This record gives sequence, structure tokens and C-alpha cells, in this order.
Amino acid sequence: MSKVTTPTVAAAQAAHVSDEGTRQRYDLMDLARRIPDVIELGRGDPDLSTPAPIIAAAKEAIDRGVEEVSGPAGLPELRAAIAEKLARENGVPVDPVDGVVVTTGGQEALFLLIRTILRPGDEILVPDPRYTSYDVAIQMAGGVMVSVPTHERDGFDLDPAEVARRITPRTRALLLITPGNPTAGTITPPNIRAIADLARRHDLLVISDEIYERFLYDGAEHLSIGSLPGMAERTITLNGFSKTYAMTGWRVGYAAGPRQITRALRRLKGLCSTCAPVVSQWAALAALRGSQAPVEEFRRIYERRRRLMLDGLNRMGFTYGEPRGAFYIFTNTSSTGLDSIDLSLKLLGEAHVLIFPGTGFGEQWVDYLRISLLQPEDVLSEAIARMEQCLRSAQPLAVTLTSDN
Repeated sequence: MSKVTTPTVAAAQAAHVSDEGTRQRYDLMDLARRIPDVIELGRGDPDLSTPAPIIAAAKEAIDRGVEEVSGPAGLPELRAAIAEKLARENGVPVDPVDGVVVTTGGQEALFLLIRTILRPGDEILVPDPRYTSYDVAIQMAGGVMVSVPTHERDGFDLDPAEVARRITPRTRALLLITPGNPTAGTITPPNIRAIADLARRHDLLVISDEIYERFLYDGAEHLSIGSLPGMAERTITLNGFSKTYAMTGWRVGYAAGPRQITRALRRLKGLCSTCAPVVSQWAALAALRGSQAPVEEFRRIYERRRRLMLDGLNRMGFTYGEPRGAFYIFTNTSSTGLDSIDLSLKLLGEAHVLIFPGTGFGEQWVDYLRISLLQPEDVLSEAIARMEQCLRSAQPLAVTLTSDN
């Protein structure tokens, strides 16, 4: 008898598609909670405070009264501000009425969009390494993820030739993430232009995840693919407020693009969660309409932290693809002779520093760690000192992964 996979079983299987590395991350976080002086360099939630004018706008909204929900696509005022932002800063034209859907965080935007555009069996090209929530979204939609390799030697830039080799008659879409997570690499403008040419020639949709666009270093440039000729009608831009404005807990993201896609996405949004939190939407509007000076200050803070950590990694003999964006470093630690899981355990057990193994972003990244820069400089300095001391030690591993289940 053939094995039957029901939608429920398929969804359960999809929860595991992001590989064993995801479970390891959660086990490491569980272990870290038991260590009083642990320094966490794992997760990607900004440690900086939401700017005061944004908080004030939320309080004003509460005082006015926010008992009613917005439409599924979001407040008209916020959608208009997002469309203005995309036109002004990114050169991407979208309809402010039908071309923008405000979501409950960027994660929801990703899941709803993948569900909207992929049919069972459709292939979508995804750079590797990657944030593995993409894997789950794709499999739950019945799609097929096709990995496109990137390399440390290239700063984890995306090579158009590697993309072209993987296009088949079943390819429906291409996912771009720039700057990227976990690599902090950027896709350079010449490569963006070449990839746009591939998308036009092969009639591909493009999902452009630009959540880290405001955090760039060393002269790196951000080019939105939707701004290029013939791309607005085939590009859906994903973005949000969590990273740029330190608004992780406020849960506001968005998808913007062709009306035939965003209209379908809006229907799914209404079924899933009605609308994004209305108080948070008013706060997001204030973020877009207010001074952007806090964002630049955040960027400078991350840039200083980045330099501090890179200097420490250089002393430890680690290599990395140049982290030209976001607030991570994806570092090659093969010189230690330990794989990333064992090294993460050693650093946590002996140095009390939590760092995620590279296997959490693709099983083959066994020689890499993803370090986040979301701690003050003095704390980062302490973490570096602990790591250096730990790596000079020949002590055996102090902890092992355990499960309470």
C-alpha cells in the first residue's frame, strides 16, 4: 500500500525541514538560561530601544481609541507612507491602495506571500546559507526549494551564473535577501542587475527581502531590484520595522508589489489574523514620517560593534565573508578543529558565551558560527576576552545538548 501524506502530516513534516540545527539553537538557548552571567550573541532581536517619538505616537493612538480593527491590508495612512518610502528611497513604484499589505511582522508577510505565489511542485531559488524559516514556508506551500550556493570568498554575494544554472521549466520564483541573514553579506548592484535580466528572460517572480537595508558598512550599496526596468510588475518587496526601528515586539511588516499578488495576499491576511495590531500600525506610521536620525545612530552603533568583533575574530585566527550589512558575522571557525555545534557548546559551557552554530542555517555549514552584534560594546569586549581565553584552553567540552522531553 502506498503511503498517503495528508496536509496535516505535510505541515508537521515542514516543521522539521529547517534541519536539526534549529533544534540545536533552542537547546542552546535553554542551556544558556541556566547560566547567570551568560552573554548572548545568538538571537537577532535588536537590543536598542524603540525611539521615543514612535512610543509617543502609540500612546496617542491609545488615547484616541483603537477599539476597531483596520482593514486586512492595514491603515490607509500607513500603506500610503510605505508606498511613498519605497518610491523615495528605493525607486520602487507601488500602488498605495492595492499594492501594499501590512502584516503582523515580516515573518507573516513571508509565509502569506509564499502561500500566495507557489503552487505544489513549483520551484523557488533561495540563496544558501539562509534563515531557515524560508524552508518551512516553502514546504508548507508544497513548493520545492532549490538552494543557490554562496561563498565566503565572495562575501556571500549571489552569483548570477549560479542562479542561471538552477533555473528549470518548473522555476516560479527567486528569493533575494540583501543584506543577508546569517551572512551579513550583500548582493552587489552589478549582480542585482544581472539577476533582474534572468528574471525577465525566464518570466520569474522575485521576492526581495530588504529587512536589513538601512544597515550598510564600508561603502556597500543597496539596490532594490524592483526599481529596475521591467521589474516592478514581477517583484514583491518584503520589509518591516523590527530591525530598522528596533520594533521587534511591535510586530509590523509589509509586502508591496503587483496588485494581482497583493490582492490575493490581502485575502489570506484577513483569514489568518484580520489585521496587524492597530496601535503598532500608528507607531509604524510615526516611524516612517518622523526623523530618521535614530536609524543612522543605530547604524553607527552597529558599525562600531562590528569593528570591535572583527578585530577580536582576527586575533583568534577566524575568517569570514566581509559582513557589509545587517548586524551579524558569519565566521569560519574550522581552525579550531571543532565543528560548529561542539564549538558552540564549548563557548557556552566554558566561556558562558552563547553563539549559534552555522548548522542552524543549513546542515552543511558545520564550520561556521553566526555571531550577532546585539550587545553594548563593553559586553562585546568581555565576550571576546572570554572566547579568547576559552580557545587557549584544552579543556574537554563542559556541557552536552540535553532535552527535557
